[in-house]
Amino acid sequence: MSKIAKSLLAIVVLVLVIFPAEYNQKAKAQGTKNGLSLSVILDPKIARSSMSGRMFLVLAKSESKGITPEPRWVDPDPFFGLDVLNLKPGEPILIDNKWQGFPLENIGKIPPGSYWASAILDLNKASRKIFSSEGNYFSKCVKVEVGGKNQTPTNLVLDQVFHEPQFPETELVKLAQMESKLLSKFHGRKIMLRAGVALPQSYNNNKDRKYPGIYEVPGFGGNHFAALSSPARGKTMVETEEVIHIMLDPDCPLGHHVFADSANNGPWGKALTEEFIPFLEKEFRLIPQSWARLVTGHSSGGWSSLWLQVKYPNVFGGVWSTAPDPVDFRDFQKINLYASNQNMFKDEKGQDRPIGRKGDTPFLFYKPFSDMESVMGRGGQLGSFEAVFSEKDSQGNPKKLWDRKTGVVDNSTSENWKKYDIRLLVENNKDALFGKLKGKIHVYMGDKDTFYLEGATRLLGDTLKKLGSDATVVLFAGKDHSSVLDAELRTRINKEMAQALQKGKQPNSNR
Repeated sequence: MSKIAKSLLAIVVLVLVIFPAEYNQKAKAQGTKNGLSLSVILDPKIARSSMSGRMFLVLAKSESKGITPEPRWVDPDPFFGLDVLNLKPGEPILIDNKWQGFPLENIGKIPPGSYWASAILDLNKASRKIFSSEGNYFSKCVKVEVGGKNQTPTNLVLDQVFHEPQFPETELVKLAQMESKLLSKFHGRKIMLRAGVALPQSYNNNKDRKYPGIYEVPGFGGNHFAALSSPARGKTMVETEEVIHIMLDPDCPLGHHVFADSANNGPWGKALTEEFIPFLEKEFRLIPQSWARLVTGHSSGGWSSLWLQVKYPNVFGGVWSTAPDPVDFRDFQKINLYASNQNMFKDEKGQDRPIGRKGDTPFLFYKPFSDMESVMGRGGQLGSFEAVFSEKDSQGNPKKLWDRKTGVVDNSTSENWKKYDIRLLVENNKDALFGKLKGKIHVYMGDKDTFYLEGATRLLGDTLKKLGSDATVVLFAGKDHSSVLDAELRTRINKEMAQALQKGKQPNSNR
């Protein structure tokens, strides 16, 4: 090693050893009222340049061996967020009351006790997950005490990098992926279309045989890895019909893109129908005809599948949508987005609006749910709706539907949402669509949906009936968001899919 190299190494060592120690004195002097003194440092050994993103601190009651789990919708661990610009390696950031917090407003309000502290730098590269996205930096968990005397300032060192797990292919479950030219051009970076493909038992026995395909869109938080589960693998048989089951990946940095073209997420519907489906049909011997493409999904996947069928009636041969997100914005989880003076946080009687229930008892409410997503910054369920349905604002972000402090709904924004209202899409295009959609629409919902989604489905069903559609829209008594998709309904859907495929095979079929 040269003398110059040795001198540089000595300087680096001094920076790493002495600088944090000096900073500890500053942190102790500026510690919060509850005595907690924490700072975060980006480790120069793994970060070679400045980083910009959103920094998070999580204070959990139990230790996490890997990266900290994503915030829970119910009873989340206290977490705090702060946007950072050009953070230099080795430069500590003090965690103080400027950081946004949830469920507590700021770190100074953390009650006394023992916590496991961890820090994450979210670089917003790929997934909706603010903690466990590819390339994110994170620290190991450190035990801290809140409320004690003479607490030692603690540095959380970002010295770990998160990498997404590899898709473990098997003989009959394969990873399918391709770069989307449409999406890459939109975002100015490489964007991949991905799916987990489950093949039927006979697939490798006859290299000339082609199969129908069932395209499934997972719900919020799901992705193509669901193809590896045993229920997904079992979906390669519907009654006596062998099919290829394609579990699509709807994950994106702003949430769930629902395969709808949008101003914020990009042309996901166009990319699926014009790029990915042709690729899949060549790669996996799928029958390239609309009758042989069935689409299904639950929750956000239920909305996605219904949207795809109605928006692209010539591409798909039938949809089986269960518990879809709001399909009629006159009842957006009990809120009429088109009415004036609407408020997301308070109902007409001034009561707190619930967003989730167990039976008849609310357990989630709009205001705290919205507050939690504000601290997250991106990737939340409510923000995901805005990312799909809203135009961009002056800063290039999804235009907000409601004021985050008051809950007041912006009707200029909800007016733009109309183009994604499935009920309006059907109503405004009934002459062109009904012939192409004959026998293709099946929607199933519980009338006690956990997230108050049954009202919108009921309105869609009423509209379809009034227009003379043969669509099947059923609300099952007493069923909620999960229990609606029971063994009986799965058997019914399998039977209906098999009938659709058998009809499509007939020489004179118009499907």
